[in-house]
Amino acid sequence: MKATTQLQQKLLITLILLILARLGIFIPVPGIDHNALNTNVNNNGLINFLNIFSGGGFSTIGIFALGIVPYINASIMMQLLIKLIPALENLQKEEGDSGRQKLTQVTRYCTLIWSIIQSIGISLWIKPYVFNWNYYFILDCIIALSTGSLIIMWCAEIITEYGIGNGSSLLIFQNIISGIPKNFQNYKINIYDRHTFINLCFFCTLLIIILIINILIQECKRKIIIVSAKQLSKVNILNPQSYIPLKLNQGGVMPIVFASATMTLPIYLSDNSQISKINSMLALFLPGNILYLPTYGFLIIAFSYFYTSLVLNPEDIAENLNKMGASIPSIRPGSDTVQYIKQILDKMTLVGGIFLFIIALIPSIITKTTNTSFLQGLGTTSLLILVGVAIETAKQIQTYIISQQYDNIME
Repeated sequence: MKATTQLQQKLLITLILLILARLGIFIPVPGIDHNALNTNVNNNGLINFLNIFSGGGFSTIGIFALGIVPYINASIMMQLLIKLIPALENLQKEEGDSGRQKLTQVTRYCTLIWSIIQSIGISLWIKPYVFNWNYYFILDCIIALSTGSLIIMWCAEIITEYGIGNGSSLLIFQNIISGIPKNFQNYKINIYDRHTFINLCFFCTLLIIILIINILIQECKRKIIIVSAKQLSKVNILNPQSYIPLKLNQGGVMPIVFASATMTLPIYLSDNSQISKINSMLALFLPGNILYLPTYGFLIIAFSYFYTSLVLNPEDIAENLNKMGASIPSIRPGSDTVQYIKQILDKMTLVGGIFLFIIALIPSIITKTTNTSFLQGLGTTSLLILVGVAIETAKQIQTYIISQQYDNIME
């Protein structure tokens, strides 16, 4: 009974904060012609991409318009800095909880800086749609959007600590889900028309295939068996429960996010450039042209390697194995272990990147095959996030219930 009550409290905290985060998007920053802004935003590929993560915040310019984006930017920047600055790496590895708390505090300051930078950019971008654009409006806009971003960061941290699931992931999950009804409002489907019905069935089938592939990519892992010093005399009887799990897709959805964001830049630049030679070069990288797919595929694979190098270091794994007195059978500890793990990671990252690229093409295949745009606004990036967050949240709820049952048995 106690476990059920605690779980209900966690779910209630999570639900209340998610509702609060959603309502803030619809509290508009005053002084903006929102009708003119909406008309322009619908034709802007970069803003539509950012709207996936802000739940339409860039269309409304509400006080929570920036959403969790500055916090994500700050977290990624901190991951890079930890790899580059030894002092930060020492905080993470050697100083335990106090070190991690200091890193969290630095991440919060970075979030504030990012939110101010992005608020300034938004205040300049919406200048044509502001009734009275002046320095007072810029200051008001920066204060409102930056404060909203910090409140969203606070909501994410409270959900992670006292609620269910990862706060940042659930906020993005909510924003994507909130955009689905709006996307499907644009389509009027007559199921009594034979051609439309066949296209709808084909679409549903491919959608199921995408979901299955997404789940496989999220859950697929390579198990590297390890043996402890006590088991060395029984090396032929290895414990299958002792292994290092290496996921096929270490970067999760981030490689597609980075690649998709990068591929929106040629669209934005071509819309704002007046030089014909530059426009002709940028046109090669626009959707449907010769260099678009090769560049998109290369960026996904490149960012897969980049993000894998951030989240998993073979040298750290080898060092931890040495501290545990464990090793990989038939592989010498030290540099041989590092090289072995690195070779496996490189192969898995390449395969994972290719899979991500393949499923990134499926929405385009559906659009061209069925002559419809059912997946407009709900691409591979969104589906990967939805599947990944749903799986992780369900696992956390299941783990929490099992741990509470175990505690009750011990009592």
